[in-house]
Amino acid sequence: MEQTLLDSIPSLDLADFTSGDDARKNKFVQDLGAAFNTIGFVAIKNHGLSDELREKLYAAVQKFFYQPDENKTKYEFPELLGQRGYVGKGKETAKGFTKPDLKEFYHVGQPVVEGNMPSNIFPAEVPEFEQYTTEVYKTFENTGKTLLRAIALYLGLSEDFFEEKVRNGDSILRALHYFPIENPDALPEGAVRAAAHGDINLITLLMGASADGLEVLRLDGKWIAVTALPEQIVINVGDMLDRLTNHKLKSTIHRVVNPPREKMKTSRFSIPFFMHPRGDMDLTCLESCIDAENPRRYENMTAGEFLAERLRELGFKK
Repeated sequence: MEQTLLDSIPSLDLADFTSGDDARKNKFVQDLGAAFNTIGFVAIKNHGLSDELREKLYAAVQKFFYQPDENKTKYEFPELLGQRGYVGKGKETAKGFTKPDLKEFYHVGQPVVEGNMPSNIFPAEVPEFEQYTTEVYKTFENTGKTLLRAIALYLGLSEDFFEEKVRNGDSILRALHYFPIENPDALPEGAVRAAAHGDINLITLLMGASADGLEVLRLDGKWIAVTALPEQIVINVGDMLDRLTNHKLKSTIHRVVNPPREKMKTSRFSIPFFMHPRGDMDLTCLESCIDAENPRRYENMTAGEFLAERLRELGFKK
């Protein structure tokens, strides 16, 4: 079982968890936990996102990014620390790296703002962008909540442990464009579409990308390609869940490599949903995940404090 997990990411059916059949539900919980214990990634079907909605979303996203840069930069507001609207090329550098990633992206947050949360910004040139990003945001937020119920049961917590913690949380839908590399010879050494990193959040939900390139770091240090069937989405553990569980559930390092030279002048699009809790969630390691063999790894902090720390590391916050 473990070797299979290491060679490829396992596939699960979310319908098993919601079936009403205790045996199927319990097996899903254990299989999900086993995957997150080892490789940190899993492919899920019956996730609630229709093919039609996915296709309409990608069409709207591509329409936005294929515009001239001057149209896109109208929606870039540095004071929002990259949390809403457009973030231009060369603006994000992975933690521990010096070359910025070869990408540009657009962030959409909660449709209904609460407290100090910034409002969403939508491009007037692509009116359907708002409709489809908002619809997918709501879909993936619900799917994420279902997955967090399964994770809570795996950890021996009450099924609704995460419910209030993620209610109107700081989750973000990121529409990503890995732009064409027009002159491969002029590429700075070490510049890649997305350098090796772990996600900040609790869990990430990722629909199929428009091209290959995503790789995860296996336990033995080997990189393996992540591929999912068209009807699947890919789920992975983020750093916040890793902290909460004292590395029992693993935030696996992943990256997006540059395409082969003959495909460098093509675009790659990807749309992850980063499931965040509210900023006041306590990320103190669960006592049940600490023992003599696994002493506490992380200092106590809230989700908001951790997010602020990572935004500084990514270069968005002073």
